[in-house]
Amino acid sequence: MYSTLEVSVADGVATLVLNRPRQRNAIDMVMRQELLQAVHQMARDPQVQAVVLAGAGGHFCAGGDVKSMGRIASAEKGRQRMLDLQPLVLALLQLDKPLVAAVEGVALGAGFGLALTADFIVAGGDARFCCSFARVGLVPDFATAFTLPRILGLQRAKALVFSARELPATEALQQGLVTEVCDSGAALRRAHELALLLANGSPTAFSLAKRMLLASFQSDVGTMLAMEADAQGIAYTSDYHTDAVQRFFAKEAPRLSWPAPASEPETA
Repeated sequence: MYSTLEVSVADGVATLVLNRPRQRNAIDMVMRQELLQAVHQMARDPQVQAVVLAGAGGHFCAGGDVKSMGRIASAEKGRQRMLDLQPLVLALLQLDKPLVAAVEGVALGAGFGLALTADFIVAGGDARFCCSFARVGLVPDFATAFTLPRILGLQRAKALVFSARELPATEALQQGLVTEVCDSGAALRRAHELALLLANGSPTAFSLAKRMLLASFQSDVGTMLAMEADAQGIAYTSDYHTDAVQRFFAKEAPRLSWPAPASEPETA
């Protein structure tokens, strides 16, 4: 179905792999449309409980495909190019299911922004992150100006935007940009492990929690408390919650139990 993606679904997890390895998975107009179609497909598929996003050929994504951009002759055309991208950005940010990015190699520019739309980022040891727009005289896109300050704080976000410097995986972990760092070449496997675990969580609770968290920075405490009450009222009635309570009283293990990070040994 797709010329720029590899898509598979197994055990409740959908895996979307950017598949333009010769271009380091740079995003062209075809990939934009195919990603949007695939994300919508995963959102509608009741068999999909979590999604993994990765890149083929040892890199996550080198950003927008410069060759496909050409010369943008007017502000109106440049603005329209960005407006046309927004449905994909919103589809990723508003995806009601957990999204895990597996980053090997480079995540540059729009590829950096793409990674930041994920709920979890697992980085291989050779991963490099860069908000590279300033290098070519552009402002951050792919919602980076929205996601980055929320992850790092305003001052650290400014430092990365204005300097356009690269962050190696270890520094990205220290700053809180990524969830875990694992061995080079192991990011997709580890991301899939986490997605399989997340697929055991409550679809209702995850969906409601993601909506609440996405709204939290634009809302006051009263609004958030109202959302909390409404969402919890719904979650209380879910089959998942009923089963979880039964498991609790039966002293059975919960269906969702988070593992130790891949870089740390599990303890007894």
